[in-house]
Amino acid sequence: MADTDPNVAKAGEEDEDTPGYKAPAQKTMEEIQNLDTNDESLKKYKEALLAGSKDMLDEGGRNVLVKSIALVVADRPDVTLNLTGDISALKEKPFILKEGATYSLRISFRVQREIVTGLKYTNVLYRKGVRVDKDSFMLGSYGPKNEVHTYTTPSDEAPSGMLARGKYVVKSKFHDDDKNVYLDWEWGLEIKKDW
Repeated sequence: MADTDPNVAKAGEEDEDTPGYKAPAQKTMEEIQNLDTNDESLKKYKEALLAGSKDMLDEGGRNVLVKSIALVVADRPDVTLNLTGDISALKEKPFILKEGATYSLRISFRVQREIVTGLKYTNVLYRKGVRVDKDSFMLGSYGPKNEVHTYTTPSDEAPSGMLARGKYVVKSKFHDDDKNVYLDWEWGLEIKKDW
């Protein structure tokens, strides 16, 4: 039996977001820097992408380190989940969200060692074991830096009404075009009539 890498998504595991799109071949930073040296605009793009990649702090582990996810609601303090420690208990401590509230998610992550292309955040919402929603956000391509990047999802509105209230399980995944899975976790969400 062949060994399989648990950090690589299995074929057919994800919906193809863009029909016909094929991710470019993965290259090292050195290979990218040596490509198209006579193209001035590409040279500027590479400089911008790789700015700050010298003297990199290597924290070990995967190339993309997902630090936290925060529930952002106007006029309320952000509620943040730390994703650097034991994430198995996150499902048991749900975010509380008022029905009909407008919210977004802010994700903090750091890229180390190599450029990551087509970074995506996907979450699938389940209620009582039934899938009720799926969102996928293209975050873009990032070069390695010591600084933490943040991405805030577009605003969304929580469902409202008696049938929408209750506990949900959110299965989230941080992955890229090369099918590398950087973090795959579950967390809880509870929609209530009031905060």
